[in-house]
Amino acid sequence: MSCVNNILVVLDADKQQQKALNRAMHLARISQASITLLLSIYDFSYEMTTMLAAEERDAMRDSLINDRKAWIQDLLEDYNTRDLDISMKVVWHHRPYEAIIETALAGEHDIIVKATHPHEGLAHILFTPTDWHLLRKAPCLVLLVKEHQWPEHGKVLAAIHTTGEHEHHDSLNARITEAAQRFANCLHSEVHLVNAYPGAPVTIAAEIPEFDTANYREVIADNHKVALAEHAERFAIPAAQQHVREGLPEQIIPQLAEELDAELVVLGTIGRTGFSAALLGNTAEHVIEQINCDLLAVKPASFESPVKL
Repeated sequence: MSCVNNILVVLDADKQQQKALNRAMHLARISQASITLLLSIYDFSYEMTTMLAAEERDAMRDSLINDRKAWIQDLLEDYNTRDLDISMKVVWHHRPYEAIIETALAGEHDIIVKATHPHEGLAHILFTPTDWHLLRKAPCLVLLVKEHQWPEHGKVLAAIHTTGEHEHHDSLNARITEAAQRFANCLHSEVHLVNAYPGAPVTIAAEIPEFDTANYREVIADNHKVALAEHAERFAIPAAQQHVREGLPEQIIPQLAEELDAELVVLGTIGRTGFSAALLGNTAEHVIEQINCDLLAVKPASFESPVKL
């Protein structure tokens, strides 16, 4: 089973070591997939050169694009590209995430592979980086690459939400699990499922002294275990690889990923825009900061990217 067919790799313009390219080439070899290398560049000073005619500015911009294409060619000399179908694209765009999504749409890529780096302080809240835009708006799978290796016979952790009240929860759970199994099959790894559920609200115990908190927690845990087991049965995932834990997903998922030494965490992400996206983010955005392995983000089947060609 092939993991992917058409890979879009986002290059780091200022780095010689390309984590995303390394990962994409690994994927391409085991899946016989094609690779497109994308570099989005922009220099505002070129647009401000009012003394030059439009044709001269275009010539300067084209020269810079050609320089970056030559840089990519030099970069590839350090890699074993034998038997790989690799193309490259350098685009001039002032919003990198839009360039990435537009390229993914135009090329019908089924996955975007990008290295991710730590975002310190409040930077990722006040100024949303490209990673977050891709998690919210990309039309296909997004693989954010960290330092953890992909050993064979490792573990892929799929985070799902059971006991959802809406049909789209079941659909997204299936898409997450299917993606996890595809990658696990390619990597000769095993899939583990995790479902985090909230504990008893503290306010209930305070306001209703006779409320049996222990019984409530037990009932909730049992409900989630049953729901997870039913979901796992559809995909032939054994009980030993099913994990139901009390707590917030952004706490439970990184904890279990570390315990399992997972090579990949797979979870669903829904698009958000506006002020709520800037301040709240979603589970994927909280999790990626805390795990030391790669994250694969899966969109609902009905998702349409707000970035259009």
